[in-house]
Amino acid sequence: MPDVFTPAKRSEVMSRIRSTGNAATELRLVALMRAAGITGWRRHVQLPLGTTARSAPPSSSSSSKAQRSTQSEGCTSFQVKGRAQGKAKAQSTPTASAAVPRPRPLRVRPDFIFRTQRVAVFVDGCFWHGCPRHATRPRQNRKFWDEKIARNHQRDLLVTRRLRQRGWTVLRLWECALTRQQQTRTLGRLRRALEK
Repeated sequence: MPDVFTPAKRSEVMSRIRSTGNAATELRLVALMRAAGITGWRRHVQLPLGTTARSAPPSSSSSSKAQRSTQSEGCTSFQVKGRAQGKAKAQSTPTASAAVPRPRPLRVRPDFIFRTQRVAVFVDGCFWHGCPRHATRPRQNRKFWDEKIARNHQRDLLVTRRLRQRGWTVLRLWECALTRQQQTRTLGRLRRALEK
């Protein structure tokens, strides 16, 4: 059946779809941990990672709330503070601080956390995160998928580094490590991480 949308409209529609996680692999790990008697974990707890590295903090000049709100909306003019609303004049020249992007907070939701032991566990899908043994690439649009997997890998490295800087032990498990042949080894890795 042919697609009813143009490529641009299809891209817009697909960009609005948000993933719901890797429920099957997470539930497999839940079953393994329950069978092994491992307790104290929580799923999908949001952890702060600081702010984006590329953004500079906003300038500490004496700018008004009106100035800051219009800068965040992408405007370059602002009302001068202290004037009556009926007599307010707008400046037409952009301010130097308007070009500086605001820092954006980074957050992550590990698949599982053990808060008292400060252990974060991620279950990475072999396809989406580029497992060296089991990853496959679609034949069509190979460049897109190679770039997508590379971005996922870079994000994983950033998240792991930031969590470790904040004192967390990060354990990344491949989807293929939850099979019957690998489950004993995987549970051993998890227990060692929890005992540190």
